[in-house]
Amino acid sequence: MKKFKVGRLSLGWQILIGLLLGIICGVIFYENKTAITAMQNIGTMFISLIQMIVLPIVISCLTVGIANMGDIKKLGRVGLKTLIYFEIMTTIAIILGLIVGNLFHPGDYIDIHQLHSESIGQYVQTAHKVQHSGIWSTIMGIIPTNVFGSLSDGSMLPIIFFCVFFGLGTAAIGERGKIIIDFLQAVAEVMFKVTDWVMHVAPIGVFALIGSTVAQMGLKALAPLGYFIVLAYATMAIFIIIIMGLAARTFGLNNWHILRTIKEEMILAFSTASSEAVLPKIIAKMQHFGVSEGIVSFVVPTGYTFNLDGSAIYQSLAALFLAQAYGIHLSLSQQVTLVIVLMITSKGIAGVPGASFVVLLATISTIGVPVQGLTFIAGIDRLVDMGRTVVNVAGNSLAAVIISKSEKEFDFQKNRKYLQQLGK
Repeated sequence: MKKFKVGRLSLGWQILIGLLLGIICGVIFYENKTAITAMQNIGTMFISLIQMIVLPIVISCLTVGIANMGDIKKLGRVGLKTLIYFEIMTTIAIILGLIVGNLFHPGDYIDIHQLHSESIGQYVQTAHKVQHSGIWSTIMGIIPTNVFGSLSDGSMLPIIFFCVFFGLGTAAIGERGKIIIDFLQAVAEVMFKVTDWVMHVAPIGVFALIGSTVAQMGLKALAPLGYFIVLAYATMAIFIIIIMGLAARTFGLNNWHILRTIKEEMILAFSTASSEAVLPKIIAKMQHFGVSEGIVSFVVPTGYTFNLDGSAIYQSLAALFLAQAYGIHLSLSQQVTLVIVLMITSKGIAGVPGASFVVLLATISTIGVPVQGLTFIAGIDRLVDMGRTVVNVAGNSLAAVIISKSEKEFDFQKNRKYLQQLGK
């Protein structure tokens, strides 16, 4: 697969330059409302471009992949493996966050009464609904009563549910379904071409998004919470390098090869703090990497709801950080309860705006931390969100490869050729 290039610079370098220039402009235009509004609008337009192409790609690729898979027993097996793998990795991520928090006590170094607070009103209503919706509402919400309504809302799980059944139905009617498969295959190819065009403006979008963030927050606002930010990023790095590395090694894979393949997507995910911004390219690259179309089209979109490893790390670490800042000692049983609550709650609201923050709002009351405590990390949520988005993207990419290999549908010959192309 050819790398994106404009002139002599690859897309990765262009995004990095956009990131650095955005930080500089953010510092220059600190609290300049006109500049902030302009950068926010440009960044929003870029994210809207990405959102415009995500659903057509998911629908076309997933339906074609399921139709080609054809076997409902195989699909059930793949789905069960995927969900078990997601649950194991998410639980490890939550526990890792708690271990790091217990070892380094980031909350002990904070005077919570002197920190500048930010408004969290935009999240409270969502969190209130989550606390009272229950697991049955979450499960029932997976089944769409109106698939076009789900498309309009951008609700990923109901769309996946519909595409799975539509793909199976297409396969069941045999030769007559081939016209649908060919049509959706053409749609996927068209949307990947559109993705290539959109990615050429990614550096501008990154510049605007990071610039508006820095201009609003200011670099000085990060100082009181610097230790927590560094610790969160270090924990995420440990998860990517050690935990994901061990998971890959268990299945005879090299995690560095996967990270090397998606390096440009990780930079973009970091810059935009948006997993959706890289979903089309992740699906395409994992297919080039050797993962079968059916598996990557199912695993990656599903992982956007069930496999948010970076978010899980942040949620457990932040909960413990706030408890320590308030002087609340959590017993082992309380921390076990926290793990269980986070495992359940995070599955119920993944995909809503500020999902990780909303999860915290919906769960910290179980450990006695006042909801108002979250106002003290609201200001840095965007900054940490950039890091956890990278972990989410990397984790879902690895999941697709692992599930594909476990199903003996990983094309090693295609993988070797692709890695040789990357090395050139």
